[in-house]
Amino acid sequence: MRYRRCDISGGTYFFTVNLAERSRGLLVEHIDPLRVAVRTVKQRHPFYIDAMVILPDHVHAVWSLPEGDADYPTRWMLIKAQFSRSLPPGERIRASRASKGERGIWQRRYWEHCIRDEWDYARHVDYIHYNPVKHGYVSRPVDWPYSSLHRYIQRGVLPADWGVEMSDNGDGQFGER
Repeated sequence: MRYRRCDISGGTYFFTVNLAERSRGLLVEHIDPLRVAVRTVKQRHPFYIDAMVILPDHVHAVWSLPEGDADYPTRWMLIKAQFSRSLPPGERIRASRASKGERGIWQRRYWEHCIRDEWDYARHVDYIHYNPVKHGYVSRPVDWPYSSLHRYIQRGVLPADWGVEMSDNGDGQFGER
């Protein structure tokens, strides 16, 4: 089956990319190789990371691509491949992957959403920054070390106590408690 993807040149996109084995914590256990993979791909295929959070088993990101470029699938493929090559073998590999010489680190597919407007952008950035709290890793977003929230705080865009009085209303929306 062929999946349709949104491909707006110069667009801004929200992504969720998961490990194949969701019970593993490879992404934070091997944060440095993941950072190297992202940095290397960014150098060869530029894009801007508007927001990003790395959790033990998945990544959420908002990226903006250069004008005339909609090729985020290649970027994700390269990031996933470089990160996978940096890890020693040992994961479970299904027969369908083994027959193609693939590793079993990442889920093949990922979720992408083309950001439509400023409200949609803000909602997704907030979702990214609040996600470690949602999953119970920390009680305050600022306490999660693998988040672009720290860049927002350093630049004065958000206060250090951002999200402390926030709650997920169950529909992906955030509001005051």
